[in-house]
Order: sequence, then structure tokens, then C-alpha cells
Amino acid sequence: MTLVAGVDSSTQACKVVIRNAETGALVRSGRAPHPDGTEVDPDAWWQALREAVAEAGGLADVAALSVAGQQHGMVCLDSDGRVVRPALLWNDTRSAQAAADLVAELGPDGWAAAVGSVPVASFTVAKLRWLAEHEPGNARRTAAVCLPHDWLSWRLADGEGLELATDRSDASGTGYFDGRANRYRTDLLERGLGHPARLPRVLAPAEPAYQGRLLIGPGAGDNAAAALGVPIGDDVLVSLGTSGVVCARSTVPAADPSGLVAGFADATGAFLPLACTLNAARVLDAAARLLRVRPDELTELALSAPPGAEGVLVVPYLEGERTPNLPHATGAVHGLTLANATAANLARAAVEGMLCGIAAGLDALIGQGVTLTGIRLIGGAARSEAVRRIAPGVFGTPVSVPAPGEYVADGAARQAAWVLTGDAEPPDWAVPATQLYEADPVPGLRERYAEAAGRFVSR
Repeated sequence: MTLVAGVDSSTQACKVVIRNAETGALVRSGRAPHPDGTEVDPDAWWQALREAVAEAGGLADVAALSVAGQQHGMVCLDSDGRVVRPALLWNDTRSAQAAADLVAELGPDGWAAAVGSVPVASFTVAKLRWLAEHEPGNARRTAAVCLPHDWLSWRLADGEGLELATDRSDASGTGYFDGRANRYRTDLLERGLGHPARLPRVLAPAEPAYQGRLLIGPGAGDNAAAALGVPIGDDVLVSLGTSGVVCARSTVPAADPSGLVAGFADATGAFLPLACTLNAARVLDAAARLLRVRPDELTELALSAPPGAEGVLVVPYLEGERTPNLPHATGAVHGLTLANATAANLARAAVEGMLCGIAAGLDALIGQGVTLTGIRLIGGAARSEAVRRIAPGVFGTPVSVPAPGEYVADGAARQAAWVLTGDAEPPDWAVPATQLYEADPVPGLRERYAEAAGRFVSR
């Protein structure tokens, strides 16, 4: 039996799955936590990867491996390959003004035409501009720039020098890669960093990144890997983890000057138009903490309240927001009265508010030509029965929920198996079993949410 490994180096943890390359059957797995914060020494990812691999029984019998990772994170290396400073993660919003300045310089239409996306604080190019402005010494030391998954793949290959590699999906989230032409826009990199720098070589979907005892695939951004791991087919994928993501595979690149939809690439050679919110699963954590209940009790409370929460509405911008681009916004509760101020209504409003933010992204994707044939719901928050049952009413369409799994790591493993075969298409692994959830649309809910959220935009 030939084995392959997939790694998901996410914001919160490193997950490793080892699967049968032919069938996709899970053989073993491991997990290790990452430190909290929006600025992390990449060595913490390396240590977590080693711990997760050890828990998964090691790699001695594994033929190929691919790494998927959180997108956008800025990893700067000096001319000797040493990390210049702790990596800024996607959810570090200190680069918000840098992003606004970059957009002002080229205009949103100019950015959308150049790379298919309009920079926000999450994008690597905005973080590089922040570095150049606030830490010019570190900017000058930066000889190469890569992303979390690129750096981990390089470390796994015992990388020397600056011979880094990446894939289209992760490169397309930097703000200086054109996924339509499959080339870097080094002029935009220099606009951010202030000088040229080495960038990872961008590989084809099944092209090996490094070849040694262990074959290492090109890897992927986390969302592209999840789309490969489910797999989504023609459905829209909604992933509710630390961030909330709505995306769909497309043969046509997106270029949305409003900035709501990012024109990313996928892990198969196509495209992955995507909208992302900063606030997803942790909204439920915050609501449970506020109401002093356990997660299962929050579910019971939310499902005991009527749809629409009797007018209570939560706009959950607890960490600012990315879609819409409001990095300094805070959360808000609307519609409270003496009659509806109950724990059950607040619990349901938290779930509905989180999902309404995703629904706004779904509308933006449809505006970019995505056809809504179905929705697949994954991620940590999708394990909540309240989220599963409330989502169809918010989205206005049935929702299928695959059995819980590590779909980002699974997608990376499937890519590793693909690299082994060298076939034109990834291996045809079994599709996870899904459960269908249906509910009547909640009248007026999304309109009320849009009105409340619009007050932030108009400030």
C-alpha cells in the first residue's frame, strides 16, 4: 500500500493526515496547536508540524507529502535564508492603512485588472508596504518573500539557499501574482516592499516541488486545498473556521473592483473566486462566553429561539472585518427591547449574524457569475447543530454538510497522490457522505442585517 501525507498548517493548529494513495482511506493522523496571536515566529509552525507528524506515526513509510496553509502570511527571509522577523498572519490588521494607500495609488479597477483582486490588510503586498514603512531595516534585509506553506515545504525538503516553490492558489493571494497570466507582477511586489526580492517558483498543479526520499508536492492555500479535499464539484463551498469563506471553482477568473470577491486561483489549474470574513467560529465562542454557557448549551439556546430572534440582530465584527473592508470596526447588537432581550435570542442572533456575513459574500460571488447549484458547509463551526439547521434559512437554499473531517489536510494529501501518479486529473477518491439540511428562508433577516452592517460602511 502506497501512503501519502497531507498537512494543514492553519491559524490555530497543524493537522496531518496519512492516507492510502489509491483509495484515499485514512490510515492515521496527528495534530499540534499553534500559538495565539496575529504575529508568529515561523519556527513555531515547524515545531508543531514535527509534533503532529510524530503523533501521526512519522513519515518513514510515506511516499509523498503536500502542505496546505493559511493564506497571505508574510514570511521574510534574508540572503542566507534566515527569517527576518516573525510572520504577520492574514488576520493581522495593522497593515490596513498600507492596503488603503496601495489601492489609492492604482485604483481598485487597476488592481482588479492587474491581479484580479483589490488589496486589503490580509494580503501579503499590504504587509510588505507596512514593513517598508514601519521597519525599514527589516525591509532592507528581506531578500526573499514567501508564504507559510512555501516555507514549511522548503523546511521539509531541508531547503538551502532561497530555492523556494509554491502553487498558483497561494500565490494568487499575495497581491502581486496574476493567476490569469500565471506570472508574478514584480512591479507590484516592489511597490509594496520598496525593492526587488526573490519569490517562490510557481508550480503546475501536480508538479513536484522537491524530490528526495520524500516527494513534496506544490502545496496550496487552505481554501483551495479544502475545495480539493471535499471535493466541491459545481457547488459553492462555505467554510466556517477562524475565518468564514465562501468560494466556488470556476473556469473564468474573477476581477471585482469592489473588493468583495478576490480573484484567486484554485489547486487544479482553474480559478477560485472567494469572499472571506474575519469572523466565523470565534463569534460562537464569544457568544458562549458572554452568555456563560458551554458550546452545546449555546446550540440549545439558539435553536429554542424563533427564526429572526424576535428582531435581535448581531453584526459580529469582533476582529474588524475583511468583507466588507472594515479593519477597525467592532461588533454591535441591534434591535434589543425589554420583550426580546433573552439569552436564547442573543444566541440565535449570534449564529444568524455570522451566517449573514457569509451570505453577503455569497451574493457577491453570484454577482461575479457564479451559479448557485448547491452549498457544502465545512469547518469547525459546521459541527454545531445550530449552525447546520439555521444556515439554510439564512442562505435561502438547502445546505449539505459532509461528515466532519480535516478537509484542508485531505486536499493536500490528494494533491500528493496526484503528484505521485502524474495523471492529468487528481485521483478519484471517495466523496465524503453528506447530510442535507433544509429550512424556510427567514423573511427580512438578510435585509435587516445589510441595513445594520451598512451603518459601519457609511461612517
